[in-house]
Amino acid sequence: MKILYLHQYFATPSSKSGTRSYEMSKRFVKNGHDVTFVTSSAYLSDEFNLTSGWNYLEFEGIKLHVLNLNYSNNDGFVKRIFKFINFSIRSTFKALTIKSDVVFATSTPLTIAVPGLVYSKFKTKPLVFEVRDLWPELPVATGVIKNPLVISFAKWLEKYTYRNSTRLVGLSPGMCDGIAKQGVSRTKITLATNSCDTDLFDVDSKVGENYINSNFDFLNGRKLIVYTGTFGLINNVGFLVEIAKEAVNIAPELCFVAIGDGMEKKEIIEQATIAGVLNNNLYILPAVPKTEVVKILSAADLSLSLFGPIKEMWNNSANKLFDSLASQTPVAINYGGWQKKFILESKCGIVLDYENYNDSVTSIKNFLFNAQAYSLAKDSCRLLSYERFSRDIMAEKLESTILDACND
Repeated sequence: MKILYLHQYFATPSSKSGTRSYEMSKRFVKNGHDVTFVTSSAYLSDEFNLTSGWNYLEFEGIKLHVLNLNYSNNDGFVKRIFKFINFSIRSTFKALTIKSDVVFATSTPLTIAVPGLVYSKFKTKPLVFEVRDLWPELPVATGVIKNPLVISFAKWLEKYTYRNSTRLVGLSPGMCDGIAKQGVSRTKITLATNSCDTDLFDVDSKVGENYINSNFDFLNGRKLIVYTGTFGLINNVGFLVEIAKEAVNIAPELCFVAIGDGMEKKEIIEQATIAGVLNNNLYILPAVPKTEVVKILSAADLSLSLFGPIKEMWNNSANKLFDSLASQTPVAINYGGWQKKFILESKCGIVLDYENYNDSVTSIKNFLFNAQAYSLAKDSCRLLSYERFSRDIMAEKLESTILDACND
């Protein structure tokens, strides 16, 4: 089967972003499928030596048509919108030059639906659309999109895309519910969450110990709590500043490290400086490739996944959470939804009170120094990563969905 895979942000393990598309396509290729991407250079590392315009690459059997289009998590919303539109138009023309049996488009952004829909209509091929975020529900809820005309168009495009896709994939139960609300039959919707790359993250603890000893000399025997992700509007990493501030007095044996980039990072650093926690019990470091995140999580005592207090965010399927499970690092979140439910049920970590920083610090401290609960959490992480959320399980679901679309 020839699969045309549309994803604006294809990334490899040497990139500083999620690698879901790479992991899924790698398994498709292994199973004998021909996979061709139309993507951008946004998260590809410098090792590829891209020139301006379109570039053609082959990476581990995956074919890549890459538009050299700079992107940064520090870009403002308007700048991002123009880049979304730019890529949407140019990728549409590029896609039409490629032969395939099925087109698989994965958001975000929602504008990736445009080349998928055009290809499906012009080439009379089935479209499988993967929903990674509910657009425009999330940006409207966070106030990022306010213009009524933009909101109306985005809602129309969302509904049109769902109803003109042969099959749809949601990365969380809430996303699947959001798709169904647009009048799509549940029989056309597949739940395939983000997943755990155990091949990459399940490493010997000495890997992390050696890295920490060489790079985190500020720990001084304290427990390591890490956040590895985006400093964006919806992530509200400011929560980390507040709990670090509380921990100075009630839990000096804790040390917090935030690693990543984003448009809010400068503001977070300023907040941490004013609070007196920066380079005291909170260290804010640059983004690193996923191969380096492996080492950090291997040594971490606890991993954090953070969001703001807006329920629309709770349908997310956070990469960092699944990376934590794969590395057998217990996880703490400060939001509700399906992830809160399975954390509480499986006891693979703890849920923090978003509004009570003192209680959150106390919960972290009590958990980390409760040997029985902590050991149970590590065992649960391993079980979840291999038996419920493994890459192989999710790849099988996607492959089956794509085959069903072709045979419909």
